[in-house]
Amino acid sequence: MSTPILWYFADPMCSWCWGFSPVIETLRDEYRERMKIALVLGGLRPGETAPLTAAGREDILHHWHQVHARTGQPFRFENALPEGFVYDTEPASRAVVTLGGIDPALIFPLFRAIQSAFYAEGRDVTQPGVLADLAAGLGVDAGAFLSAFDSDATRAKTQAHFRQTRQAGVHGFPTLIVQQDAQLLPVSNGCQPLDTVRAAIDACLVA
Repeated sequence: MSTPILWYFADPMCSWCWGFSPVIETLRDEYRERMKIALVLGGLRPGETAPLTAAGREDILHHWHQVHARTGQPFRFENALPEGFVYDTEPASRAVVTLGGIDPALIFPLFRAIQSAFYAEGRDVTQPGVLADLAAGLGVDAGAFLSAFDSDATRAKTQAHFRQTRQAGVHGFPTLIVQQDAQLLPVSNGCQPLDTVRAAIDACLVA
């Protein structure tokens, strides 16, 4: 039997994924010797071109307050999602894919850095310059990052992540699925507590 894979389907601009961040980090630490843990960029709102409406902004901020209340994760609500903001999650996802091609060990660190910049600091992570700055903070040359980020190959890889998500039948984030050889075993959907997710993973590993 091959090494199990824990597939983590998430989006760096998904607020519930930000709420789930401490859980996935604990799982990565606890299970790293027993399974491979891989991030799939789910594509929450890829290719969005229309600015947020006032009603859309209020709806999203309502979710942010829910996540903050339930998980304690930090949010900067003041001046969040300013007028004219286009909630396109493709660039942030593509940034993570970009770093995966430069240094796979930095995939999760950049994912976390984008989340923190967007939710806790109020930075516009749809902008290539901001994403390059976050990559540089992890020791990656900003010019090399931007060159790879803007390549057709990286764009195609990002779309492949979105397709994998759809093919796995994932419709919400965060979602965890354990793969044992060709078998896909659902673990959790949504921002679940650590103990709940841990028990579900353990059940998959003994199945």
